[in-house]
Amino acid sequence: MADHVLMGGRLHLYQRENSRYWQCATFLDGRNYRMSTREESLSRAKDIAEDWYLELRGKLKRGELIHGKTFAYAAEQFIREYQIITEGQRSELYVELQEMRLRNHILPFFGHMVVGEITPGVVQKYRIHRREKAIAERGQPPARSTMHQEIVAIRQVLKTANRHGWLPLVPDLSEPFKASRKISHRAWFSPDEYKQLYTATRKRAKKPTRSRYAWESAQLHDYVLFMANTGLRPDEAARLQYRDVAIILDDATGETILEIEVRGKRGVGYCKSMTGAVMPFRRLKKRNNPEATDPIFPKTHREMFNRILDEEGLKFDREGNRRTAYSLRHTYICLRLMEGADIYQIAKNCRTSVEMIEKYYASHIKTSIDAAAVNVRKQKPPKPAKPVPDKDS
Repeated sequence: MADHVLMGGRLHLYQRENSRYWQCATFLDGRNYRMSTREESLSRAKDIAEDWYLELRGKLKRGELIHGKTFAYAAEQFIREYQIITEGQRSELYVELQEMRLRNHILPFFGHMVVGEITPGVVQKYRIHRREKAIAERGQPPARSTMHQEIVAIRQVLKTANRHGWLPLVPDLSEPFKASRKISHRAWFSPDEYKQLYTATRKRAKKPTRSRYAWESAQLHDYVLFMANTGLRPDEAARLQYRDVAIILDDATGETILEIEVRGKRGVGYCKSMTGAVMPFRRLKKRNNPEATDPIFPKTHREMFNRILDEEGLKFDREGNRRTAYSLRHTYICLRLMEGADIYQIAKNCRTSVEMIEKYYASHIKTSIDAAAVNVRKQKPPKPAKPVPDKDS
C-alpha cells in the first residue's frame, strides 16, 4: 500500500510487510523518529500520527526531546547479557520466558521509545494498555503474577541501560494505588485430606476405570506419594530423570531415603526426601524399566488427578483456593512444619527462602505457635501487709 504524506511532507504514514497496523515516521532535530499507531483504520491512524508529530514538535521547542538509545536497543543488549551471566544460575526456560515476554508484549509498546522517555507514567499507560488488550482478546485481564513478571523484565532492561550510561536513573516502577494485600495461605491437604487423596489414587491404581488406564493410574498414585514426600515443584518433577535420583542410607537418621539432584527455576539444587518417597520410586523403576536419561514422570496426569479431586470433594479448600499438583509441595512443607522441623532446613531442602515459608505457610499452621511462649504471665508482686494498729493508742 502506498505511503501517505502529512503535515506538508514532514510526516509519513506507511505499512510494513506482514503488518496490519499503520506506522508513522518523521525527521526532527537531526534524527528519525518512528512509531506504530496500532491502528488498522487509515483515518484513525492519520489522527494519531498528527497528534504524535505535534507532541514531538512541542517537546523540541521546550527542550524536552531526548536523544539516546531506544528501549529496543537496550532490550537486545539485556537479552545477550542475561543469557551469558545467568548460565547455570537460572533455568534455560526462565531465560526464554523473559525473552518471550519482551518480544510478545513489551517491545511492541516500548521498543521505539528512547530509554530516557520511559517514566512511571508511561509504564502505567502500559499496564492499562496490557489490561485492555487482554480483556479484548481473551475476556479477562492478565494475572497479577504475569504483570509482575513483565514489570520485572522492563526494570531489568532499564537497569541494563543505566549500567551502560544510556539512562542516568532507573525510574520508580512500583504500582500506584496499590492496596496492602491480604496474605492468604497456599492450598494444601491437611493430614486427613492427604490420606483421603492417596487412598483414592491407590484404589484407582488397583482398580482402574478401564484397563487402558492401568499404567496411568499407577503412575498417578506414585506421583502423589513422591511429590508429597519430596516437596518438589511440578516443573522440577517434569525435568527429573532417573539418573538424578539415588536411593541412599542417610547417616544422620539411619533411614533409607532419596537423594535428588533438582533442576528448576533457580538452577541446580538438591533435595533429601522422606522415607515415603522410596517405595514409589522403586515401583516407578520396576514398572517402566527405564534408561538413565528417561524422565521419571513423562506425563502430568492432570486430567485424572483433577477428576479424583472432584470425586473426593478435594478440589477446593475451605477458603475456595483451587488445589493443583503444586498443592502437594505445599502439603510437604506444611506437614514438616507441623512435625516441628527446622524452618531453615525446610527452606534449604525446598530451594526457597525462610521468608517465603513464614509468609505463606507458617502463618496458618496452628502448631507453629508455641503456647508456652505466648501465654506468659508476668509475676505480680505480693501486696504489702497492712500495718497492725498499736493497742495502747
